[in-house]
Amino acid sequence: MDKDFKISIYLDFYKELLTEKQTDAIDLYYNKDLSLSEISEHLNITRQGVRDSIKRGEKLLLELEEKLGLVERFRLIQDRIDQIAHVIQETERLNTQQLHSEKLALKVKKIKVYINDINEKV
Repeated sequence: MDKDFKISIYLDFYKELLTEKQTDAIDLYYNKDLSLSEISEHLNITRQGVRDSIKRGEKLLLELEEKLGLVERFRLIQDRIDQIAHVIQETERLNTQQLHSEKLALKVKKIKVYINDINEKV
């Protein structure tokens, strides 16, 4: 995964654990694509201060993900949900084409509701 994209994702997950200055600097640098000079004007700190804030924030984000692994867990959960959704589609197709079970159709519908609920909350 591209470093810029990785840092942006980590920021989404861990921004509450960074200082406000680190969060703002990283957001402006990685998500808004501003230069260090533009960020220094925006935050009213020196260019070197912006650079230091970004570097410290990046380091902390990488350490947090290494220790907590929330982004990796989230990806794994999303992958498994996608796999379950695919199996449900296959089951639904099989039921429609061959089995014609109303009970199975209701169970599949219930599972789809649960998956949609999970996707909305994650």
